[in-house]
Amino acid sequence: MIKYREMTESDNAAVATLVRDNLKQFNLDIPGTVYFDAGLDHLYDYYGDVERRYFVIEGNNGEVIGGIGFARFEPMEDTAELQKLYLTDAAKGSGLGYEMIDFIEDRMREAGYKASYLETHDNLKAAIHIYEKKGYKEIERPKEVVHSTMNRFFRKEL
Repeated sequence: MIKYREMTESDNAAVATLVRDNLKQFNLDIPGTVYFDAGLDHLYDYYGDVERRYFVIEGNNGEVIGGIGFARFEPMEDTAELQKLYLTDAAKGSGLGYEMIDFIEDRMREAGYKASYLETHDNLKAAIHIYEKKGYKEIERPKEVVHSTMNRFFRKEL
């Protein structure tokens, strides 16, 4: 039985490890990705208001097996950026990624957003497949992109 809950400060290390392990696995432990963001080890400080939230997914033993969040994407009106959707290897392939997107899109709507934006990379083929199946459409690279290594950009009306 999995459980979604809002991230707490004590989740910082587990979430940072989850993100870095996934990026490394796909050869994205390089500059221009969140891998080297100073704030990655302190995500709790970034999230935690109506415009920015992050949720962890707990497995049967209370361990963090995934996470997903959103924050306002200023360049696009009424748009939230879907951020840091990651799962442990053991949780992958179970359909949980689809469920997590449904969950976070509901939280975005509750916060008043009308669209969801995300950025990803060619190396993350499984993630791109999920995004496309969930109705995300590829768009041109916004000029405001912070993580310069990201090379695929998607948007979906909520």
